[in-house]
Amino acid sequence: MIVELEDVAGASAICAEALDLPEDAGEAAAIVERLSRPPAGRRGFRLTTGDGAGVVFGSISDKDPKLGHVELLAVRPGHRRRGIGRALLVAAEQRLAGLGAEQVRLGGNPPCYAWPGIDVRYTPAICLALRAGYQVGATASNMTADLRTAGQGAEPVTAAGVKVLPAGVDTTEWVRGIWGDGWAWEVGQSIGRAGAGCYVAVRDGEILGFAAYGANRPSWFGPMGTAPAAEGLGVGRVLLRRCLADQHAAGLETAQIGWVGPIGFYSKTIAARIERIFWIYTKSL
Repeated sequence: MIVELEDVAGASAICAEALDLPEDAGEAAAIVERLSRPPAGRRGFRLTTGDGAGVVFGSISDKDPKLGHVELLAVRPGHRRRGIGRALLVAAEQRLAGLGAEQVRLGGNPPCYAWPGIDVRYTPAICLALRAGYQVGATASNMTADLRTAGQGAEPVTAAGVKVLPAGVDTTEWVRGIWGDGWAWEVGQSIGRAGAGCYVAVRDGEILGFAAYGANRPSWFGPMGTAPAAEGLGVGRVLLRRCLADQHAAGLETAQIGWVGPIGFYSKTIAARIERIFWIYTKSL
């Protein structure tokens, strides 16, 4: 029996057992909490099995009303190979179809998401996707930053008069004007929240760039952006290191640069390495 999820703490407990990768299991509660508080207006659902064996979250894309996302699907190890994962996926597909979806994606619904897609190391999830008729539509990657070194030695910006400051609420609207609602929402989530933060580079009262961390997951960095007119001033390097230094001070040894780009910048600036690969599966209903 699959029912509406009412106990968020119970879903966190399921995920803590079911997420096989330590970097995900350790953030199970944060993942469930974030997906349970999406942007205003998002249409979605959270379902669980009556016996607490599994859970599935899904929602309609904020940009495309015909695209549905299965954002999270987890089954406790002791309950696997009993068809529970398949039943949860079918229930999610039915819910999404009822909300108007014509296509389903197994992956994050940005800007509020836990993963871009299925980490290639989650073999049972990939097997489930293939059996259910999904096909890989895209690939995404994360880079890993070693916080023991990446946040150190933040060089001053090259342009005179530039200051790096904690972001204020006005930063959200500034980001929205250049990069749109998605990044603006993430920046808003990173300001004033425990385990998150955002910095801006400012000159003569004008914001030149920003960098945020912890908007969706405590160990993830991003988004970050520099205004087109300020490119080449070196503000990105300083903002990046400032955020990573905060994450290190919070007790983390590594940070994930989520859904990464540009790879070359992070490799050169902090010796980050590509580590997590995600396959994004899709299926027409």
